[in-house]
Amino acid sequence: MDPEAAAGRAGDVIDELSAAVVTDRSFLKTVMTGVLAGGHVLLEDVPGTGKTLAARSLAGALNLSFTRIQFTPDLLPADITGSNVFDESSGEFQFAEGPIFANVVLADEINRAPPKTQAALLEAMGEGQVSVDGETHQLPDPFIVIATQNPVEQEGTFGLPEAQRDRFIVKTSMGYPEFDGEMELIDRRAGRTESVPSVSAVADEATVRDLQAVPETITAERNVREYLVKLGRATREHRHVSVGVSPRGIQHLFEAGRAYATLQGREYLVPDDVKRIVDDVFPHRLVLTAEAEIEGIDAADVLEDVKGQVPVPAMEA
Repeated sequence: MDPEAAAGRAGDVIDELSAAVVTDRSFLKTVMTGVLAGGHVLLEDVPGTGKTLAARSLAGALNLSFTRIQFTPDLLPADITGSNVFDESSGEFQFAEGPIFANVVLADEINRAPPKTQAALLEAMGEGQVSVDGETHQLPDPFIVIATQNPVEQEGTFGLPEAQRDRFIVKTSMGYPEFDGEMELIDRRAGRTESVPSVSAVADEATVRDLQAVPETITAERNVREYLVKLGRATREHRHVSVGVSPRGIQHLFEAGRAYATLQGREYLVPDDVKRIVDDVFPHRLVLTAEAEIEGIDAADVLEDVKGQVPVPAMEA
């Protein structure tokens, strides 16, 4: 599959999602960028904006297996990964798979569980496997975690550990729809009997794997690669940042940039791809100083400053 064909297939998925989820198309493109890059997606919004529907609809449009894990303060790691259960008929312990064993896993309200439980996802997200009692179990391929979280200002939430945030290739939010969008929600509901809209499958596992292979063919000139590295390094030197973007974060920017170029049907990465997707790749990785919080400066402000400081390379004609 070439980039042009991949862009067409991904566009079909986005069109199908748009029929079920009332949101900006740019949000759906960001989610698809994460999928094509073979990464995981973090959605942050207040309850009721449609995050769960978006995740379920994505699995339906891609025709992938789907599970939902509701994160709560008493959720245990074994509730996610599974555990060994004694089988009386065989007299041996057998591994019982947990809900993590699916193509698309919705980690709902992930920051309502304590860090120890959140950490149960780290190996799965990083390696595509889980280890239980010394045995390693491979997860399905493709494997996509879509985690939702409520703003940390809300009661009963825990901040995600830095290592956990770093595993998400992009973080985005849906936001409240405009008036016309909310009217469309009501009009759609009035015209059907089921409470949740359905989507049709426009892809399958093999298609998703083919789509995820395309970004690996996208080329990037040396100056473009230097540009994204400079962006990452500049975050570490910013006066309002105590912990900047990690090497993994810079690599994620490269991967997300090539995936975004694929969505444009282009065979090469350009600086504009990097500038567009960096807004979804870098901010959630930044740890700001206390002074920044006092001054009311957030990660997005820091990133805008960084983008203004790092010269954008010129592309050869």
